[in-house]
Amino acid sequence: MVKVLAVNAGSSTLKWKLFEMPEEIELADGLIDRLGQPKSNVKVKYGDGQKFTDDRPIENHQEAVASLMTQLKDLGLVTHLHEIVGIGHRVVAGGEQFNRSVVVDDHVLLEIKNLRDYAPLHNPIEATYIDIFREAMPWALEVAVFDTAFHQSMPAENFLYSLPYQYYQQYGARKYGAHGTSVRYVVRRAAEMLNKPLEDLRLVVMHLGSGSSVTAVQNGKSVDTSMGFTPLAGVTMGTRSGDVDPSLIAYLMNKLEITDVNEMIHILNNESGLMGISELSPDQRDLENVEDTNEQAALALNIFANRVFKYVGSYAALMNGIDGLIFTGGVGENGAEMRAKIMAHLSYLGATIDPEANQVRGKETDLSAADATVKTLLIPTNEELMIVRDVMALKAE
Repeated sequence: MVKVLAVNAGSSTLKWKLFEMPEEIELADGLIDRLGQPKSNVKVKYGDGQKFTDDRPIENHQEAVASLMTQLKDLGLVTHLHEIVGIGHRVVAGGEQFNRSVVVDDHVLLEIKNLRDYAPLHNPIEATYIDIFREAMPWALEVAVFDTAFHQSMPAENFLYSLPYQYYQQYGARKYGAHGTSVRYVVRRAAEMLNKPLEDLRLVVMHLGSGSSVTAVQNGKSVDTSMGFTPLAGVTMGTRSGDVDPSLIAYLMNKLEITDVNEMIHILNNESGLMGISELSPDQRDLENVEDTNEQAALALNIFANRVFKYVGSYAALMNGIDGLIFTGGVGENGAEMRAKIMAHLSYLGATIDPEANQVRGKETDLSAADATVKTLLIPTNEELMIVRDVMALKAE
């Protein structure tokens, strides 16, 4: 019986979960938010519904890790830090170098840093935290778990863009996808719920939230996914545009007198999607509250659903049919109205849902109508559990 830490780091946040392994018991769920601001938010849920909060300032990443380690001891989650034998880090971009989770050494850490152009907002921060944890807890096995790794099974006809081939060879210009760790978890649970081997199933995963993706999984492997070279591509998201004609970018830069393409990319990432269309909010709950009286809010929600069900249809064609649909992610798990909007366009696949079952929020459920020939499942994702499982697997090698 040992303890393993799962770490999900952002520029101003540090999310973590502590597990007791191999029993897979979640001991604590923590968040440090607003790093570098006058009042940082520290929250920990642990024990039998117990909560800890603090609003003291945390200036930088080193202080965040120090705060985490203090919380672990002060809350009685560990007696000694040496009880933690492994730390798994979510890393967004693994490029083609990493098709599975790996133990971090100096070479792996350098590769993560070198892949910063593939995820400039994520990889540098994640590398920084790995450095800090390696120094603070040198006895623990450090493991990098890559969002992109699961999608390395995509065939070339699905991951390549129709650009000069040398751009792929020289610069790695291709689709990498994201949400791979989440997809890997939910498809395994789907196979268990359906009581069928994962290798025999054709599944489409709708990971819907502020960031959203749709993934086709056949024979247990990713064969295509909506996100592209970066997580900007694919379906409409909270503040991200999803797919856009590249010529439109040049056109708008000229009209808006924008000379730096990074400014345009910022708009596509942070001012578009539901926020851009509605001009109100990136949060679907806000839009649903006013959609009956606000045309743009209703339009934004309809566009979101439209982009999702069109991707699902294309993946049904790709795999020559579907055996199951999966909803996951914040919206996928909790947004009954959006699930209904999407499923209203998929009955031709034999996928229909029971309206009463669909009222559930955040609970693993078979949503399928009694006469559905294709199952529709709601499966809350658990990326942290996948991360600590990978740590344990690599520790055993």
